[in-house]
Amino acid sequence: MSYFTNLIYEYGIFAMFFIILIEYACFPISSEIVLPFSGAVASLQHISFLVILPLSVIAGLIGTSFCYGIGRIGGLKLIEKITKKFPKAEKGILTSQTKFKQYGGVAVCFGRLIPICRTYIAFIAGAAGQTYPNFLLGSIIGITIWNTLLIGLGYLLHEKWKLVGSYYERYKDVLIPLLLLVGLYLLVRARKKKR
Repeated sequence: MSYFTNLIYEYGIFAMFFIILIEYACFPISSEIVLPFSGAVASLQHISFLVILPLSVIAGLIGTSFCYGIGRIGGLKLIEKITKKFPKAEKGILTSQTKFKQYGGVAVCFGRLIPICRTYIAFIAGAAGQTYPNFLLGSIIGITIWNTLLIGLGYLLHEKWKLVGSYYERYKDVLIPLLLLVGLYLLVRARKKKR
């Protein structure tokens, strides 16, 4: 990981853009380290937050579109292989695909806020046949929220970004379920209002 943080420190905004792009393209890099560090370096190099944030979102959208494309092209074949090899899994997979199609945009948006899931949700969306505009809309919202939080923390606390990362690692098992519960509550509440 230090290799990537060194690249960001040495090459600035260009390295940030590239590393954020490949992280969203399912390359095994921790956004919980890269994004706050990018914010910290941007702050130290006097790069405006209003420059680094949109660039990070664009990088994320390019990277995640790559994963979406792979899922769209080859995802169904992979799912077919799984269902042939494990016939009992077919019902669950078909049900999850139906639910994903029903709640796709929301699933992508909330999935962007869950570590690990946030990167691979693009493959699932492509394999489920979600339309690209819906995928893009959910991704824009989710990526913007995620990047704003993590880059913003690094930007504001640039001298203490390591401390922020250590608190995140310590409390993520509590924070992530809490965020999911709040999101689920808001979703259920919105559905009840529609009825």
